[in-house]
Amino acid sequence: MSLKHASYFAIMAVLLVLVGWLQSWSVAMGLFNMCLISAIMALGVNIQWGYAGLFSVGTMGFVALGGLAAVLTSMPPVPAAWSAGGLRVLAALALGAAVILVSVLIYRKMAKGVGRAVALTITIVVGFFVYRAVLDPAVDAIESVNTAAEGYLGGMGLPIVLSWAVGGLLAAGAAWVIGKISLGLRSDYLAIATLGIAETIIAILKNEEWLSRGVKNVNGLPRPVPYEVDLQQSADFLAWAEWLGLNPVEASSLFVKACYAVIFIVVLALIMWLSERAWNSPWGRMMRAIRDNETAARAMGKNVTKRHLQVFILGSAVCGIAGAMLTTLDGLLTPGTYQPLRFTFLIWVMVIVGGSGNNWGAVLGGFLVWFLWIEVEPIGLWLITNLTSTMAEDSAIRLHLLDSAAHMRLLTMGVILLLVLRFAPRGLIPER
Repeated sequence: MSLKHASYFAIMAVLLVLVGWLQSWSVAMGLFNMCLISAIMALGVNIQWGYAGLFSVGTMGFVALGGLAAVLTSMPPVPAAWSAGGLRVLAALALGAAVILVSVLIYRKMAKGVGRAVALTITIVVGFFVYRAVLDPAVDAIESVNTAAEGYLGGMGLPIVLSWAVGGLLAAGAAWVIGKISLGLRSDYLAIATLGIAETIIAILKNEEWLSRGVKNVNGLPRPVPYEVDLQQSADFLAWAEWLGLNPVEASSLFVKACYAVIFIVVLALIMWLSERAWNSPWGRMMRAIRDNETAARAMGKNVTKRHLQVFILGSAVCGIAGAMLTTLDGLLTPGTYQPLRFTFLIWVMVIVGGSGNNWGAVLGGFLVWFLWIEVEPIGLWLITNLTSTMAEDSAIRLHLLDSAAHMRLLTMGVILLLVLRFAPRGLIPER
């Protein structure tokens, strides 16, 4: 990385320090943690697009699966819900998997014709009704258990850090299924298919309350770091805060966010190291050859579809890890906040602005775009307030401009994207 490119990261550090100085250090640390998670998401999309040219817009679906993994891994199980219908739900899921397996075997083993079509139709229709006959009563029984606070099966009660790996595995498994179905499609059809699948995943999280409590949300997820209340009751911590001249509440908040930052930096560094090793390996050179000319790669004996599936799974796994980390940081799962079109667009802007095909560029884009996404609104409000300070308090123009400050972030994203595409079309840190 050149001195010029290193200076971009130095500028980002200065911007974060300015936020701490002008607003608060707690805000700056929270923003820094979200920038780290955004950088990991951008790395996942860069693996798919920058390495292989796969135009997938299903990113938020894999992020949501990572969030679900945090709940399934770390939340304690609900014994009453398991007694009411847990085993029946497992039996129904096993039955559904068996129906799919039998349907695949019929499709592969039977000769094409009317007989195969009839056998497939009967298997799927009968299997579906039997599956629902087993599942629906069990779901109703589970969701009726203390619906205000529980109403779902809960998780396994394991340390939440394990959920980050589980989130990656869950997203990778879903990506394998999706990739086997849709990676043969042309790029524009692949984008439509992955967007639809992401919407389907999020719709399941919103509606299957026995699994994720739906729109009732799951809160109170355990933490990998101390709680602020516990720190404020520690004599050693209070003495340390007094020595630094900090308010105990502010000191505890900063300490917790700093602990998160250290863990997130370790995860980002590990993913970055693995990504760089893969990018500079023979496998990475093969992926770039496939990306640049699929026809020539096929002529040289490369299995393009298989390699596309590999990179699709890897990128989705990284997004799943980021999703689990995000839910851990928030301390709750809120399926309604996953908006595929809005936030997938934001992650794509990170990759484009930073530099597609360059891991360092993806990290820079994650930091810069998320920083602007959060800070442009207060900056815009401050700017409009000062520009309209000479107007009357009840001026219609002034009030309209102040109300429009919230839209500054969308305007800024568009302007930044246009400027980068005009003056640095390959991104701030382009692929070499």
